[in-house]
Amino acid sequence: MLKIRKQLNIAILAMLTAFAQSCDEDTGSLGIPADTDIISPSESVFDVYTNSLPLGSVLSNSVTSYLGDIVDPETGTRIQADFAAQFHTFEDYLLPSRKLMFPQDAADHSKEPVRCDSCEIRLYFSSYFGDGNNPMKMEVYPLSKRFIFDEEQDYYSDIDLSQFVDKGTQPVATKVFTPEDYILSDNERNSATHNDNVRIVLPASLGTEMLNLYYEHPEYFRDSYNFIHNVCPGFYFKLTNGTGTMLNIDVGTMNVYFTYYDEELPDTSYAALARFAATPEVIQATHFRNEEMQQLIDTSDCTFLKTPAGICTEVQLPVKEIFAQHPNDSVNKAQLTLTRYNNLHADDYSLGIPSTLLLLRKQNIDTFFANREVCDNQTSFTTTFNNSNNTYTFENIARFISYCQHEKLQGMKESGLNEEQWEAAHPDWNRAVLIPVKVSTTTDSNGYNRQVSVTHDMDMNSVRLVGGPGNPIKMQVIYSHFQ
Repeated sequence: MLKIRKQLNIAILAMLTAFAQSCDEDTGSLGIPADTDIISPSESVFDVYTNSLPLGSVLSNSVTSYLGDIVDPETGTRIQADFAAQFHTFEDYLLPSRKLMFPQDAADHSKEPVRCDSCEIRLYFSSYFGDGNNPMKMEVYPLSKRFIFDEEQDYYSDIDLSQFVDKGTQPVATKVFTPEDYILSDNERNSATHNDNVRIVLPASLGTEMLNLYYEHPEYFRDSYNFIHNVCPGFYFKLTNGTGTMLNIDVGTMNVYFTYYDEELPDTSYAALARFAATPEVIQATHFRNEEMQQLIDTSDCTFLKTPAGICTEVQLPVKEIFAQHPNDSVNKAQLTLTRYNNLHADDYSLGIPSTLLLLRKQNIDTFFANREVCDNQTSFTTTFNNSNNTYTFENIARFISYCQHEKLQGMKESGLNEEQWEAAHPDWNRAVLIPVKVSTTTDSNGYNRQVSVTHDMDMNSVRLVGGPGNPIKMQVIYSHFQ
């Protein structure tokens, strides 16, 4: 026993000696400077070139749908939107017994078709952009049972919604309306219980068909999947007239009204409805069209951010210059500030300002959103708009810059290419994009906010930023040098 303990002590002593010698030979390898090292900070400022970049179609997974046609008074660009929606049913949906449904004048109630009194869709909107008195006209088309939205598939903002309607199909309803419903009294419109909505009357025959399908095939109402595939695939809401207003549709409901009798009191009847909602449980897809944007993209003395699915700002980071001036130094901080120009024609109809910006490697745009990624604070960062300073500031993207430099050096080593050749083969290696986004967060057990989703901002926004190909902005970089 004593012999084993003695050998163990000798082994531990040998390990400690070896560790001490390695520290003396290469202290820097541990990442901690020795007491005799002197850290000398330094600062440099670099030009950063930006330009406007068409964002094209984007992954459209917003829970809000849009309907309208507006012209941005600041830039003259036009945004048009229409949408399609499926409707959700609760699991194992229940209606009154068939023998109680109206009409009840046949000898065999089990074979008597039931009747729908009326059928409607209501589109509820929390807000709208533009003129509340603007007359708007829409057509409503039933979606095809042969071309149904696939819940496993991603849909983008340039989606052609007409492909989900059978060719030759006529609209089942046409609606002319204004966002402000003046059929209601002022007291009704301003009451706390009123929710702004557009009421669309559908043919009662559609509701009758649905009610009878319920009694013939109750399994069709077992869940939303069966309801959508066998009863009602949904509707396409197409704006045909009314430039000047855009509605933000929060939810839609389809109401089927019917009458049934009291089983205990045959002479007593009740009015009731079956309600189905267009909610996040089912697909809502909005199609956006943006026009007259090329003149903005070609502007050289500023850049633009336009949503939805419009324009983002591309940033060419001076990675090569940053490391060329300080090849042996560490980049501790790199701050990038984007300043917003005030609107030239500010009025009640000005588009909004994006609240959150995502800075992301240009080459990662598609994968970031398709894979539902969140920011890693290395190749992607977010920041919020500072209303007091009229700016978006990314306080420190040093890790982004170091990542780009490391990738280039590693790529040159593996490919055998020189710096000029490698950069020519990877033109976006030092480029980032600024994209307006919506961020959802949660608080963990330690009280820290964690991002759970980052999605495209689909609101009506438009801002001009200081910059452009002929007007570089500045980036402040702070280094550390170990002597």
